Amino acid sequence: MTGDRVNARLDARLVPCAAAAWAVTLVGLYAGERAALAVSVMAILLAGVAATARVRGSRAVRAVAGPLLATFLIGAGYGVAVGVRAGVAETHPLAIAAARGASVTAEVVLDGDPKPLRQNHFGGAPQVRVPASLRSAQLGRERIDAGGSLVLFAAADTWAALVPGQRITVRGTLAVADGPGLEVALVRAEGPPRAVAPPPLHQRWAATVRERLVSAAHTVLSPDAAGLLPGLIVGDTSNLPDDVREEFRVAGLTHLTAVSGANVSIVLGAVLLLVRALGIGPRTGTALAVLALVAFVVVVRPSPSVLRAAAMGSVALLALVVGRRRQAMPALAASIGVLLIAAPDLAADAGFALSVVATAGLIAVAPGWVTRMRARGCPRAVAEVCAVSAAAFVVTAPIVAALSGTVSVVAIVANVAVAPVLPPLTVLGSLIVVCGAVWPPAAELLARGAAPMLWWLLEVAERSASLPTAELAVPAGAAGAVSVVAAIVCGWVVVRHRRLRRIVAVAALAAAAVCVPMWIRQPGWPGTGWVIVACDVGQGDSFVLSTGDGGAVVVDTGPDPATVDRCLRRLRVTRIPMLMITHLHADHVGGLDGVLADRSVGVVVTGPGATGRPGGADLVATARRFAVPTRETNRGELFTVGTITVRVLGAGPGGGEENDRSLVARADTPIGSVLLTGDAEAGAQEALLRSGADVRADVLKVPHHGSRTSSPRFLAAVRPRVALVGVGRDNPFGHPHPETLSTLHELGTRVLSTDVLGDIAVLRAGSGALAVVSDHRGTIGP
Repeated sequence: MTGDRVNARLDARLVPCAAAAWAVTLVGLYAGERAALAVSVMAILLAGVAATARVRGSRAVRAVAGPLLATFLIGAGYGVAVGVRAGVAETHPLAIAAARGASVTAEVVLDGDPKPLRQNHFGGAPQVRVPASLRSAQLGRERIDAGGSLVLFAAADTWAALVPGQRITVRGTLAVADGPGLEVALVRAEGPPRAVAPPPLHQRWAATVRERLVSAAHTVLSPDAAGLLPGLIVGDTSNLPDDVREEFRVAGLTHLTAVSGANVSIVLGAVLLLVRALGIGPRTGTALAVLALVAFVVVVRPSPSVLRAAAMGSVALLALVVGRRRQAMPALAASIGVLLIAAPDLAADAGFALSVVATAGLIAVAPGWVTRMRARGCPRAVAEVCAVSAAAFVVTAPIVAALSGTVSVVAIVANVAVAPVLPPLTVLGSLIVVCGAVWPPAAELLARGAAPMLWWLLEVAERSASLPTAELAVPAGAAGAVSVVAAIVCGWVVVRHRRLRRIVAVAALAAAAVCVPMWIRQPGWPGTGWVIVACDVGQGDSFVLSTGDGGAVVVDTGPDPATVDRCLRRLRVTRIPMLMITHLHADHVGGLDGVLADRSVGVVVTGPGATGRPGGADLVATARRFAVPTRETNRGELFTVGTITVRVLGAGPGGGEENDRSLVARADTPIGSVLLTGDAEAGAQEALLRSGADVRADVLKVPHHGSRTSSPRFLAAVRPRVALVGVGRDNPFGHPHPETLSTLHELGTRVLSTDVLGDIAVLRAGSGALAVVSDHRGTIGP
């Protein structure tokens, strides 16, 4: 049998087997033990059908039945394995105790570095998240000697210096681990770790190497470059500034600041080239490459994500060395299977999915594009860089869209622009790591040599992210993935047909002739200097106030995490010193996860008694899941955050309906005062007026989505210049009500609603005037 036929047979079996293993593992991680075992039973039945067809079917049927039989058997095996592990996690004594919030004293071994949760100091100390393996636990008088995975949340000041492999004792409160995975519980640590044992020798060595790399970078490089270099080389982004992090995300360069298969490929490629240059034999060279790989994994931490990157990088290097993608695809599939056996949680890891899909794209798609580009006279180096960047973007864009609700328009160009400096920078960075371990002054000297390449990366990220419409908003979840796939298919059809290419090219030039001058005049949305934005979150409220220092105060979250997350991403808000929840109705608090996830949030502020009312416990539990503190506030309390000051005016009568318990606050901003009213209705509004509170404001967040429950006397007392209404299009409640709109118009107020204008930003236009910018209609005017 020829080599090509062997590779084809391997593709036919291993690739679907890997897909089946991944699919049933996901079922077990998300749906639990019973679903995984049910899928296994179904797979065994289908395997029986395939086995029968393989024995009794025709030649064509037997050819198809063979791969199907292997696929179903592999899927059944993974289903049983993950089902059993999920069952053990679900019935673990700590999982049962977590449901009642019990206290525990546990002896654990740290599985990874403490990761900062990037919250502000406003209202709470910084926290870290630490994965750990359980060795034993004490629940009251009961001692439990059992394993299992835990996630610890603890204070950064006493936990951040720990390293993987240390055995410690922790006392804390258990919480349910309700996400996908096999963790038995979450633990909120109380106080510092106890009985801290020293880490293993190799981990102490790795910690020293990492510290010396950070020290060398900060000694000779600018703060941005010093934060970037450790991220590029060892995946340490703890010192990366938030604005640089956001620029890399928008530009589609985030993968550079995480350890990936590319890092492994470049390091191993450099080792192999050095081995060949020195004339070392293949066996010795292979041993040196393996030794380099092991050292690399130890330094960047042997977490599942790093092991995944090492496996993917090795596969990519295999494709490069042998130059035959048919041999690389079966190797990729086999790597997936092995990794899912070792760490099933990888199946639900977004980084794992992106890495696998990107590697598959480089194996299956990029070589063909390189061939076509070279046939048209493109130099090999240029063709390879462009094809690799484009292929990786195309195959990962649907996943990115589903996860984030955005697609970077500039990602391909940005990745092509930085591609020439990545291999030398990775090699130089590796030399800095080696020299730092032996002679730190040499590491500092080499770090100076990396400065120009780091400057180029930072410059490309900044310029790319600042371009108008650098990223497009798409629906999050499956809808976003489907829409991006449809766009890719349409683009492929256009590229394949000459006449369509001409039509699209003419249309694109015409659109550019109209849009580019507009972008030059007013780059991006909402532009610079915005102070308050009403996010279009459908039938609900979410308002964002800029603090002037890159952060923002967010008031309410709307009903859906995806919509508020998309609004905050467009505003590039990653730091939220204070999140204020006016009341507990779902259209104001349902999007809480979308604000807290992947952002630095200092504190969640609610009205008096809110945490004890229906929905309050869920609010506190969600905030705890992201290690964000909650606190209740009272009338007269003052919060100063950056350039704005928020004064709490009241929270309605204590025994009223939830709407009338809405927290009402007045924010003093650079454009004047903003009155934030939640869903306070006429009774609460009249009570506020009787209290003597100063409700006069330049900008009013219209109460209760503009319903007719507002008091005309209250609106007249506010007399705003601009009124913002958070409301959903075609909502069944008739919001905003014509009577309320008429009252505001009679006061000379400009009324703007999100159902018509989308996201609305208010900013200073000069001479005290307010300007309003809509993402649907552009500048509305002063």
